[in-house]
Amino acid sequence: MSDNALATSTTSSNAIVTLISRILLTLLFIPAGFNKLTSLAGTAEYFAAKSLPLPTVTAVIVGLVELVGGLAVLFGFKTRYAAILLGVFTIGAALVAHLVPWDQANQTNFFKNLAIAGGFFVLAQHGAGTLSVDAKLR
Repeated sequence: MSDNALATSTTSSNAIVTLISRILLTLLFIPAGFNKLTSLAGTAEYFAAKSLPLPTVTAVIVGLVELVGGLAVLFGFKTRYAAILLGVFTIGAALVAHLVPWDQANQTNFFKNLAIAGGFFVLAQHGAGTLSVDAKLR
């Protein structure tokens, strides 16, 4: 294989891996955001039980961050900003919802959230790749 063919193969492979990574990172966020926005009363009740301020407003903001941020990452639009937003958001969610040291299930979810945030920060550093809206707008 020539150097040119190898470079093209690697570039194509990187684009596909980055696209798959974006899809996998958004599998939780898009449906979660949609569900929060379509079940606003229940989401607000949950947030009120967590003593979050303005639970209905918080539910709308959280739902929009998950849904719109997830869609932005999925399609690769303003990916670096969306990935940073979702990474910080996911750390916040870990601290608010899963920092329960005596509960093993919550601790597992806490560390899963941190791992997901790490994935978002790598994506923010790396960018959306060539199979993205960002690449088409360049």
